[in-house]
Amino acid sequence: MNFIKKLWIGIFVFSLFISINTYSQDKPAKEEVKPVYITVTTAHRSSEPDVDFKDWLKTEKEYFDKVTSKNDLIISSGVYFHYFTPDDSEVKIVNVYKTWEDIEKSNELSNSLISEAWPKKEDRDAFFKKQSNYYSPMHSDEIYISLPFTKPVKTDSKKPLIYYVKVNQLGSGGDGFKEYFENVTMKNPFIKGYYTHRHLWGANSRDAIEVFVVDNFADIEKIFSEDTKLVDQHWPDEKKREAFFKNYAKIFTGHGDFILTNVPELEK
Repeated sequence: MNFIKKLWIGIFVFSLFISINTYSQDKPAKEEVKPVYITVTTAHRSSEPDVDFKDWLKTEKEYFDKVTSKNDLIISSGVYFHYFTPDDSEVKIVNVYKTWEDIEKSNELSNSLISEAWPKKEDRDAFFKKQSNYYSPMHSDEIYISLPFTKPVKTDSKKPLIYYVKVNQLGSGGDGFKEYFENVTMKNPFIKGYYTHRHLWGANSRDAIEVFVVDNFADIEKIFSEDTKLVDQHWPDEKKREAFFKNYAKIFTGHGDFILTNVPELEK
């Protein structure tokens, strides 16, 4: 099986024992919300000078239409490019599943859809060779589980959105995440969407991700300004505010920032 086929439909075979904690000891606002499982493949665009990228979108759209969009076990998916990150060659390929088992089952279904879309072996091989040429052989895979602190994106816009990804490192205590989420994040009009998820399998077990979705790059700065106003409104007493954030700060030990943009034509 060639690289790009693995990239899109690879099976993750391993066993693990893990306890899923939230960012704090707070109970989520809606306990009935079930977590979803998120696979993230970080690929890299080919640096070969003779690779022509003019048909990249057309090629990926063909795969999306014939395989990803028809795979009912993939409940959501997207492709995200570097906007402001340390590596401008990165391409993030994200698939979302209802259950852990669906990750593996999805591979079988995708294989079936591939055979149906390209029944002739020579046609199938030619397509995946063309597709794989757009990428370098290097990639990494990670799996996350969603947390209940979510503000779904509600937009019919076909223009690309901006995704500010905050990769936090979990600390050893602290609480108050739910209170902050409900009174600041959910009330900030510049945050069009917000998602949280925890590491399940990958490079760093302490990863706790926040994803802020905004209309444009300038709105990221507006988020911070609006957050300050909302914080002052919810905690008008300075001493109580300082006490809250002293404890809140223990939830994380640090973070890294990444800004990505999506490809609307490849959104499910």
